[in-house]
Amino acid sequence: MADLEAVKVINPHRGAMIQIDGVATWSDDFAEGVGWRDVRDDEFWVPGHIPGRPLLPGVLMIEAAAQLASFIHIKGSPLSESSFLGFTRCDDCAFRGVVVPGDRLVMLAKSMSRNRRRFVSRCQGFVRGNLTFEVTVTGMQV
Repeated sequence: MADLEAVKVINPHRGAMIQIDGVATWSDDFAEGVGWRDVRDDEFWVPGHIPGRPLLPGVLMIEAAAQLASFIHIKGSPLSESSFLGFTRCDDCAFRGVVVPGDRLVMLAKSMSRNRRRFVSRCQGFVRGNLTFEVTVTGMQV
C-alpha cells in the first residue's frame, strides 16, 4: 500500500535513518499494520557491528518498529505541518533471533492505545516466519 516514496511523504526520516522500506497493509481503523525492511550489506553499521558476522543492531530494529507504528498513526491522525511524532519510550523488549544482511524483516504493529497526540503500539519483527524481536513503543506529537 505504501512504497518507500509514500513512506517519505508521511515519515520525516531520510538517509541512513530511514528504517522501513514500505508498508504492505494497514487496517481500516489505522490500529494495525504490516511493514518491512530489506537489510542490505552496504549499510553503515555492517563493517563494525560484529565484523565477519554482521547483525542488525537491536536499536535499529526498535527504530524500524517505531517508524512503522508512527506511519500508521499519522495515516489515521494527520499531523499539523509544524509538528512530528517523536519516539518517546520503548518497553518490554526482547530479541529472539538475528537479522543479517540479505534478510527481509517483516514487522507488525498493533495500537494498544492512542489519541490524536500520542500512541502506544505493540510491535513484532519476523524473518522467514520466525519471531526475531518484540517491543512496545510510544510516540508523542512534538
